[in-house]
Amino acid sequence: MADRDGGWIALFSGGKESSWALHRALESGLDVRRLVLVHPPTPSSSYHAPGTPVIRLAARSIGIPLVDAGLPAVDVEPPDIGVDSIGPEDAEIEPLEPTLRSLDADLDGGVAGVVVGTVADEHRAAGVRATCDRVGCDVHAPLWRAPPRELAKRMIDGGLEIRILQVTAPGFDESWLGRRLDRDALSDLVELNRESDVHLLGEGGEYETIVTDGPHMACPIVVAFRREWHGTWGRLRIANAWLDAPAAARQWNHESE
Repeated sequence: MADRDGGWIALFSGGKESSWALHRALESGLDVRRLVLVHPPTPSSSYHAPGTPVIRLAARSIGIPLVDAGLPAVDVEPPDIGVDSIGPEDAEIEPLEPTLRSLDADLDGGVAGVVVGTVADEHRAAGVRATCDRVGCDVHAPLWRAPPRELAKRMIDGGLEIRILQVTAPGFDESWLGRRLDRDALSDLVELNRESDVHLLGEGGEYETIVTDGPHMACPIVVAFRREWHGTWGRLRIANAWLDAPAAARQWNHESE
């Protein structure tokens, strides 16, 4: 483990694990100065990008600049990218290192470490740790090896407003799209786990989420969407999203995606 001053960066997809890991890091007093959206050259399974406008709005509500690891490491708004889940895992981690090195040079005191919301993905955890070792910074993984059901309960009870963005596994139907992940939904996921071996947190890509409110955010995000169902899988198409605060309202509207 490196022992250095400087700022922390948090890998941020807008989903439940990255949001909860960020909250835990901030709660513990880590100086998180950047959110990093890993935008690999091909669509990926480990780093999903739920409606990109929601990620932008979440960063504004959190109050931490957002950096896209697929572009030069400057404070930019990421381009529109999809939510399809295929691609080599090595490509998911590769864009992170040049971004870390650039931020290490730019931030006062460099990069102290990386906050990651990984729960059980050994490949991703090893890749992030190896990257951080080469850069010379730490890794903070507050969710690592947490029991899935207990972790889901902590996120729900801790104030995350979680919406189901995409479902791709047997047992799901169109009614899950846009559904809030609350205690009732968690009970239904437990049943799906028993019947179809669906991972309670969607670690196998069975479902993806967006977080629209939480204790780490100054104001919630309101989303308007339509459902797209393709027989065995479906996703939300976000038509409109905005911060629910008059002084901070930043509206985005996109119907032709």
